[in-house]
Amino acid sequence: MNLFELTRALVNIESVSGNESACAAMLRDYLAERGFKVEPIPVAPDRWNVFATCGSPVVVLSTHIDTVPPFVPASEDDEFIYGRGSCDAKGIVACQVIAAERLVQEGVTDFGLLFLVGEETMSDGARRANESPVGCRYMINGEPTENKLALGSKGILRVDIRARGRMAHSAYPHLGESAIDKLLDILADLRRMPLRVDPILGPSTMNIGVISGGRAANIVADEARAEVLIRTVNGGDELRQNLRGILSGRCEYEFVRETPALKMERLDGFETDVVAFTTDLPNLTHWGRPLLLGPGSIHVAHTDHECVRKADLLQAVELYCRLVRQLKSKIAD
Repeated sequence: MNLFELTRALVNIESVSGNESACAAMLRDYLAERGFKVEPIPVAPDRWNVFATCGSPVVVLSTHIDTVPPFVPASEDDEFIYGRGSCDAKGIVACQVIAAERLVQEGVTDFGLLFLVGEETMSDGARRANESPVGCRYMINGEPTENKLALGSKGILRVDIRARGRMAHSAYPHLGESAIDKLLDILADLRRMPLRVDPILGPSTMNIGVISGGRAANIVADEARAEVLIRTVNGGDELRQNLRGILSGRCEYEFVRETPALKMERLDGFETDVVAFTTDLPNLTHWGRPLLLGPGSIHVAHTDHECVRKADLLQAVELYCRLVRQLKSKIAD
């Protein structure tokens, strides 16, 4: 398959997080047929990462094969390929596979491919891979950066909140205690909390992504919940302390997921940028020095109009080949 055919084939395999096995099997077979040594890395029952090598890898190309819901099959026109995962990140998978084939044809060896499950949820594929490093020196991760080398990516801190109250008839609210009122007051205080700014990564941001609670319009709510995600730039200990100061004694809360911000290096000859999203890289610390680059725009990822420009896919193949060659040369020096 050529680059566009492979991208469409991958998009057409539904692989919402937790259901990646069919996509993993397709890549396993595809790479094995082309002479790569392929090793599945088990993550959970019927879920595994795909690790393929040519020689003893000192540089590894990596991205994820899971997507957010819902599944949307591939379509295309002269300029774009559309569908769930087209830019995040199955188009990137295709680019890395085609780049690997080209490198082999050029006689380049000692590199690998690592395709991960679970990036869109808890990075469980990356965390599992980090338990079995192979001694590589560089990890090139693929996410939609518009083919620019990212100098940094923000981290995340997610906190889930549950306020409790006491039910009552809404005609007599003084007989109850509204969990929703409590939650609204807490969220208002969170929104007023100062957040750090980093000279490279920019400002931290907060998103109240989910609110739920109550039973009916005529019942004082006995429970209310919220899920809050903060895009962090640094100072995780300080942020958790500030959150505890607001939340403690007023509600139940849990820090569900934390991924630190990451700063990366420049390389000559590559355009650079800084991204606000997080990636699997903070969970791949044993796989060498991190780099981040990929085709597509994060602005259309996770949307109903997700797409990737065909010209950007072609450019990404060239960039991945250049990165592998340049990093291997750097190691040799």
